[in-house]
Amino acid sequence: MRREDNFEERRTHLAGLTNEQLRERFWALAEEVVDPMLKLGYENTTPAIERSVLLRMGFSSLEVKSIVDGAIERGLLGHGAGHIVYKLAKEKNIEIREAGLALSEGKYWDEAYALFKGGQN
Repeated sequence: MRREDNFEERRTHLAGLTNEQLRERFWALAEEVVDPMLKLGYENTTPAIERSVLLRMGFSSLEVKSIVDGAIERGLLGHGAGHIVYKLAKEKNIEIREAGLALSEGKYWDEAYALFKGGQN
């Protein structure tokens, strides 16, 4: 099987460009492809992603499950479970670990809700 080579025909719109112009065109096209993926990553999350973040923050899988479940129940998951823990810790002037453990035990959820749904994102 012989492939018909149409390279010369396909490159005509690029033939007059300098190396710098080709480089700029490449990065512009790369951004067109990547930008929608980045937007999805910034605007969307999943329980699995949030569990992963909390695990990397040093919480156990049991603690993580209850924090993520609590965030889902209150409609806060979109703010990020790690962000909820962090912001609550700063608000209450306690350690991040202490804030996460309290949330996993069902404490401070009203305060966490108020931080995000009260317009103080």
